[in-house]
Amino acid sequence: MDFKLSTLDFAQAAKFSSDALIVLITPDTAWSADPISSLAQQALSDKDLDHNSNTCLNIYKANGISSKRLILVSLSQATPAQVKKAILTGVQTIKSTKPQKVTVVLAGLSPLSSGLIEAAVLACADATYVYTTSKSKQGQAGRTLREVQIAVAKSDLALATTELAYAKATAVGVELAKEWGNRPGNYATPSDLATVAKILGKAKNIQTEILGPKEVAPLGMGSFMAVAQGSAQPLRFIVMRYSGAAKTVPPTVLVGKGITFDSGGISLKPGPEMDEMKFDMCGAASVLGVFKALAESQPKINVVGLIPTCENLPGPNALKPGDVITAMDGQTIEVLNTDAEGRLILCDALVYAQRFNPKAVIDIATLTGACVIALGGVRSGLFTNHDQLATDLTKAGDESGDLCWRMPLDDEYALGMKSNFADVANIAGRAAGSITAAKFLQRFTAKMPWAHLDIAGSAWKSGAEKGSTGRPVPLLMKYLTSSLTEQYDMPVATSKANGKPVVQARKPSVKTTTKAKTAAKTTKSNTLGASAKKVASKKVSAT
Repeated sequence: MDFKLSTLDFAQAAKFSSDALIVLITPDTAWSADPISSLAQQALSDKDLDHNSNTCLNIYKANGISSKRLILVSLSQATPAQVKKAILTGVQTIKSTKPQKVTVVLAGLSPLSSGLIEAAVLACADATYVYTTSKSKQGQAGRTLREVQIAVAKSDLALATTELAYAKATAVGVELAKEWGNRPGNYATPSDLATVAKILGKAKNIQTEILGPKEVAPLGMGSFMAVAQGSAQPLRFIVMRYSGAAKTVPPTVLVGKGITFDSGGISLKPGPEMDEMKFDMCGAASVLGVFKALAESQPKINVVGLIPTCENLPGPNALKPGDVITAMDGQTIEVLNTDAEGRLILCDALVYAQRFNPKAVIDIATLTGACVIALGGVRSGLFTNHDQLATDLTKAGDESGDLCWRMPLDDEYALGMKSNFADVANIAGRAAGSITAAKFLQRFTAKMPWAHLDIAGSAWKSGAEKGSTGRPVPLLMKYLTSSLTEQYDMPVATSKANGKPVVQARKPSVKTTTKAKTAAKTTKSNTLGASAKKVASKKVSAT
């Protein structure tokens, strides 16, 4: 879909020909002597439009209007959230007519505030997205909309031009995340995710490295390998680097959970809605989406993407409740529930992230059903060990409309993960499940500013609108490209009892610990014992 920018006032827009003309108006819109102003004022007078209820009016072949359809949408105020909702409504109103060219007129919102162009672009893309990959030719009636003209006042052209390039890049990234989130598990295996990462690695300033079981084992990633050993599909550890700034600039590291299908393992999930566990790799999909957006926009920043990806299945070599496994940093973990596997693959990736001496590490994961209960699908859960990082991510979420909400990380929440047989258990009780999961991850992040985004509620929708949302690509792109904190100070952890340091900040080592290497040797035979079955090739793309 092609987005173009033009300068049109209402009089000019009335003469502009397209399949549909979507015009947004507010109580502050300035009227003139033109057909659009006349129709809008009459509709407001007759109560067919109401700013307070954000109504939409569809007029077919209106007098004086060159476009076939005129869609008038009223807003109470021109905020990014309202503009996005209004355009979604407008586009969905005429979607059944299969338009190929639509003009969105924002001249009535002048002067434009920051974020409105992004809201308009993302709304148009979201309203017309259609998944087709695994449908037959008969079912592949995809997106018909080919061109969107965004019309602004001349005085807003400079701002709109700057924002359009960023908005287009973000929209492309969101769609890539949607595409891979929506694919069934047999169309999105760990090897398939590695392939799309390789394709993205051909873009300017992006490098991709793929590690398989043979490369991961010597690193001591015993926790990650243990989850993967129940499946015939071999694990993949994807390392992506976007280098848009000098090498001396610390990167932000994004870690995406890539469970391409989660049955729960031996701790099998209930049957109803288990099909939705194909969405358990939406964290990984969001990292791929961000790198697609970075490839399009080429900002002057450094970003590393880490994706541990595998399936969680109850195969003959599957991890069992009660097993004790060893993470990359040497910590031992008692597995009380194999369905709490996301944290087991993320913890090794978080340890691996230390070698990049990052500005910050942000992991993105469909981690807990408890987060859905707490926040629903409106906001992603935000957990972090750093106040300024929390402020910056929250601000990015507010500005992008991809909202998050900070949750607590009090030390008392970790008490339920004590184990008699290992350093830590992988679950606590049912209470505060999203927080205890985050507390588990926090054990592996003491040396760096870290944030965890639990997107279990925001990554996809169920029911009639079932499908991936592409979140939190907009939040992450806004955070990465905004002029926020250049470098975070990492506070040294202290003991509540006496205030003395208990964890000293130190430069992370790129070497694997002796303890972890030993653990890798003892688990390697079980992890790699099952031969990987060949899977029928499927169409894989990065578009």
